[in-house]
Amino acid sequence: MIYVVPTPIGNLDDITYRAVKILQSVDGILAEDTRTTGILLQHLGIKKPLQSYHAFNEHHIITHVIKRVQAGETLALVSDAGTPAISDPGFLLIREALKADIKIECLPGATAFVPALVDSGLPCDKFVFEGFLPHKKGRQTRLQFLAMEERTIVLYESPHRLQKTLEQLATFLGADRPASVSREISKMYEETRRGTLAELVASFQASPAKGEIVIVVGGNEKPKRKNDREDEEEDE
Repeated sequence: MIYVVPTPIGNLDDITYRAVKILQSVDGILAEDTRTTGILLQHLGIKKPLQSYHAFNEHHIITHVIKRVQAGETLALVSDAGTPAISDPGFLLIREALKADIKIECLPGATAFVPALVDSGLPCDKFVFEGFLPHKKGRQTRLQFLAMEERTIVLYESPHRLQKTLEQLATFLGADRPASVSREISKMYEETRRGTLAELVASFQASPAKGEIVIVVGGNEKPKRKNDREDEEEDE
């Protein structure tokens, strides 16, 4: 059995009772950064063997991890913050474990984009989560594609790339597109700034951001085509 255990994205008290029970019960914990997870475990009063599992070694240790579980161990997979496999390592292990008929149980819990989306004030009945944009190859192509997206768009970004990303979003999606930027969610300096993309470009140029970033951008509200309106009228 492998448990996928979300961990707090900021405030350590955000962890669930069930997650604590699982971390207490497993034979070992696969951690993106053993130092970060060690701090959490110390806060919770839990002592368990830790093994590094991150983007740079996951291809090399998956077979070893699978063999551990097949030999009878129960493991928990955690990332530094949030839910593993959401813009963090985990997908490859989960896929290979399922191929090996190993049971996977994913606990519900913290993830940064949900509170940022809700707090943005933008429509959240339908949205698309893009994670991190490509840094170089395919970046402009992706931005051109997103320019036509009608659902609310959610992105992750690092603070040192935020200004460039906001400027490019304004260029490709339109400077007047409504958006929000949330940082340090659930931490002491949590902040959400809202406005048009142009306003946010100016805001962060004047006062740069630090910490983990979530960008939320309103979808393309292009006029509906005649056929779309006719379809809606028929539904009524």
